[in-house]
Amino acid sequence: LVDALKNNTSLTNLSLSGNDEITVEGMKSCLRLVNDISSINATLQSNHTLTWLNVEYSEKKDRRGVFESKIQRLISDAVTINMSSYVARVGKRKTIQTQLNSAKRKELADLQGVTRSLYSEINPLHLPEVLALISKEHGQGELYIALKSSIAGVMSTVNRKQCLKQRRAHYEVRIAEYRAMIAQHYTEVETIDAEIAAIEEADSTGIGTESRSSKRRRA
Repeated sequence: LVDALKNNTSLTNLSLSGNDEITVEGMKSCLRLVNDISSINATLQSNHTLTWLNVEYSEKKDRRGVFESKIQRLISDAVTINMSSYVARVGKRKTIQTQLNSAKRKELADLQGVTRSLYSEINPLHLPEVLALISKEHGQGELYIALKSSIAGVMSTVNRKQCLKQRRAHYEVRIAEYRAMIAQHYTEVETIDAEIAAIEEADSTGIGTESRSSKRRRA
């Protein structure tokens, strides 16, 4: 059922509650369907059409019941984002609210068996923008956690940025040299064209003079 719903773009409401055949692993699969936390791309490609998905079965307050309620809560969070945002923006909003929030991401990652760091898949050159977004959306506390988690990437960004600036300066110098060379060649071409034009004019004048002299001799 989850596999069939991965590419769903029409079904918006699905209730599977009261079905005692659904295991905890099955509920986790439903959670992964609407918010796959394994990577940013996976989150962006999650199902953004379902706006109601109920899979909770147990109403008991035992360990399984509490666990099911936790999974159902996270599923409800995901489908609420689906319902509250334009389709084109749902993936981005879901990424910001879950991938860029350390507590929510950890909760989802633990349930989905994800151990990789979020920052391992972010290009260090994009880290400043990501950190600014975290500060804007989740506050200074989350920014501090993000900085601790991404400090190696931030440092490599500084080094990478300096390296890129040096390379850019090098190529700017080479461009200036080539432009000067091209300008010099244009000057040479203009000089040659002027000399050719002078020769052609002289040849034309010489031919005209010779023609008039021949006419006078025949006369």
